[in-house]
Amino acid sequence: QVQLVESGGGLVQAGGSLRLSCAASGRTFSSYGMGWFRQAPGKEREFVAAISGSGGRTTYTDSVKGRFTISRDNAKNTVALQMNSLKPEDTAVYYCATTINFSTVAVFTRLNEYTNWGQGTQVTVSS
Repeated sequence: QVQLVESGGGLVQAGGSLRLSCAASGRTFSSYGMGWFRQAPGKEREFVAAISGSGGRTTYTDSVKGRFTISRDNAKNTVALQMNSLKPEDTAVYYCATTINFSTVAVFTRLNEYTNWGQGTQVTVSS
């Protein structure tokens, strides 16, 4: 059983930056991909960014490309999401999760490819 704990959310003005962190425990961290998703009030949870188990591959949803960067430190069992040039539409609860399938090289973008969701961290961007 993997446990994930997100941190780093908060309130920031548009154009500002936040760095989210997700700490994992419970299994071989580097064997699985990691992803960040977000859910705004009244909306479905959506994919934001993903990174392969090795950290060598990343992918992003179009709306955050060039502004967000996902990274991982397998020695520390953590994954981070650096968010720059934040916009009010980035306001949401952000969740990290691990992939269901073992893979060190693939990236996954679908909600049903993930499990072991964290509790989420609120990000609020004011205009």
